[in-house]
Amino acid sequence: QVQLVESGGSMVQAGGSLRLSCVASGLTFNTFAMGWFRQAPGKEREFVAAITWSGGRAIYEDSVKGRFTISRDNAKNILYLEMSSLKIEDTALYTCAKTIKQLYFTREGHEYHYWGQGTQVTVSS
Repeated sequence: QVQLVESGGSMVQAGGSLRLSCVASGLTFNTFAMGWFRQAPGKEREFVAAITWSGGRAIYEDSVKGRFTISRDNAKNILYLEMSSLKIEDTALYTCAKTIKQLYFTREGHEYHYWGQGTQVTVSS
């Protein structure tokens, strides 16, 4: 069965950097777009970034543009999120997911499934 396991979350000071990883198994990884989403306490889950199945195109939520970079290693079935210049408002549980349909690229959360358990990112002042 499909499994997505995130790691790399931590507590970091504002301005710092982190790299999140999402290891995928049980799927033909290079045929699915992948996304990162986040949910802060008391807030709805929001889109962060997504990348096409080949890694050739990525899209970002406006508040993370220029600070976060999504990438993937299709040989290792791993999705990454490089985060820099972290802000307190980036504090959230970060989760990766795959699109429901193969060869389909979107930022819409309802088009994704098999959400991982998430990895916590806490940014302090």
